[in-house]
Amino acid sequence: MTPTRLPPPPSTDALRATVAPVRVPRPARTAATALLCALAAVVTVLLPGAPAAFADSIRDQQWPLQVLDAQQAWQTSRGRGVTVAVLDTGVDGSHPDLTGQVLPGTDLIGFGAKPGDGDWARHGTAMAGIIAGHGHGPGGSDGVMGIAPEARILPVRVILEDTDPQRQRARDTRGGALAQGIRWAADHGANVINLSLGDDSKSAHPDADEDNAIQYALSKGIVVVASAGNSGQQGDPASYPAAYPGVIAVAALDRYGRRAAFSTSRWYAAVGAPGVDVVIADPDRQYYEGWGTSAAAAYASGVVALIRSADPRLSPAQIKQVLEQTATDNPPGGRNDDVGYGMIDPVAALQAAARLTPQPEAPAPAAYAKQYFGPGPQPVHAQASSGIGAGPWIDLGCAIAGAVLISATAAIRLRVSRVSGQPWSTS
Repeated sequence: MTPTRLPPPPSTDALRATVAPVRVPRPARTAATALLCALAAVVTVLLPGAPAAFADSIRDQQWPLQVLDAQQAWQTSRGRGVTVAVLDTGVDGSHPDLTGQVLPGTDLIGFGAKPGDGDWARHGTAMAGIIAGHGHGPGGSDGVMGIAPEARILPVRVILEDTDPQRQRARDTRGGALAQGIRWAADHGANVINLSLGDDSKSAHPDADEDNAIQYALSKGIVVVASAGNSGQQGDPASYPAAYPGVIAVAALDRYGRRAAFSTSRWYAAVGAPGVDVVIADPDRQYYEGWGTSAAAAYASGVVALIRSADPRLSPAQIKQVLEQTATDNPPGGRNDDVGYGMIDPVAALQAAARLTPQPEAPAPAAYAKQYFGPGPQPVHAQASSGIGAGPWIDLGCAIAGAVLISATAAIRLRVSRVSGQPWSTS
């Protein structure tokens, strides 16, 4: 199906005339940033204090709900029964748009800002709202509505906000938090894992623990979604965890299906999703517009929750394939590194998923139809000759060959042992 295309949003000058805008500083990007929150900026406050007169303005400015035809998708699924783990800076479960949706989680950092502090859970709360916000007020008409409003959020704190004074300490001492968080989420009921974060610094490299944790989650039928990265104007370096095998890596698109200039262009891009001028909820009870592949990943995770709710037995690979095959605004040739296969389409994805036969998470081993080997060596019948018989020479030859084989086997085992004993490079 072709998603609805919207004209540019109306000016918010009326809001600004009534309420003085609040500017949130945009954190400066540096090359050596590890596990960055991929929502790069929050630019303008939209709705302080949530007065009723402005309630419709927030929902009206949520253009992704219209482009993704959320109302039509919700006739099939709203995400009920699905748990989305948000590995991030924490989630404010007391936010009016999230009350009742946030499960008890865990904090794998253990220090930094606390609930109520200005540097606590801003990014994580924004992502949770995109995924599973249900609004508030009469009929839930106020505030932010997520793409899967009946999904549950499992918060796992694995990073700190950019503005948290303890962020550098967390980077130095909690480098394994992401891998631990993925495994924790996989063991505590997650059906989807949202990773709106990434490392695309000069020192970024694959990490064995993170890769293994992702493969562990996938093996349990858990879909893993990650942001493609925000370095489209800084050389498009690869970002992890987006580049790990099996991950649904999501690029950021605008309301017209065009790739955002900041969105990293890489081979791992699977699909695109809204990531420009996205309305987000904040623990301070105000609403902001933000941009970044973080938001795109959150929207994709919410769409996965819709599919999971309607078809819980589909494998992660099947869900990834459904998203790719039903995407709209396809680039020339069907796919490119900028946007993957194009904009996610929840309605078409739900329809296609309903036609699939569930498959196991990994291919089941099958017996080989033919015989592996022949009948084996045939007995040797030596012919006697004048002088010394052939038998002793054959016995001696077998003995020498056996010794060589044993030596070769020992050498192979030693080589394998040494290679497998190498630690994963951290340089």
